[in-house]
Amino acid sequence: MARKPPRGRRHDSRGAGRGSADGRGRGRAGGPRGPGRGPGATLRGLDKIAGAATDLPLSVGQSLDYGSLSVRLTDCRYPADDPASNAYAFLEITDTAIGREVFRGWMIAQNPALSALDHQRYDVWVLRCKID
Repeated sequence: MARKPPRGRRHDSRGAGRGSADGRGRGRAGGPRGPGRGPGATLRGLDKIAGAATDLPLSVGQSLDYGSLSVRLTDCRYPADDPASNAYAFLEITDTAIGREVFRGWMIAQNPALSALDHQRYDVWVLRCKID
């Protein structure tokens, strides 16, 4: 009677593992890849009192002032297979008027309400990552 091979993922000595034939997240048939990293992002800010929306282009590591907010982009990731489909940006937002961080975390372009800035005057959300 022949023994069945054990179930589970096979790992070879080249370190490909994780369902990847080439170690970069792509399978042999060009399967899904991991997230891409953008050098920056485009955010949109809304001043709820003035009713004015403004696009806010940022590079990774850069900060900019939007009203009383200081917005810093730490990272921007996107689906490598379809960069236009979504964007995930890690933001640090400080209200300089009160000297307190009011948001720190990931914002998702397709689901801005999932992780939103809660501010009485301003809304900020992610539109897209910049692609190299």
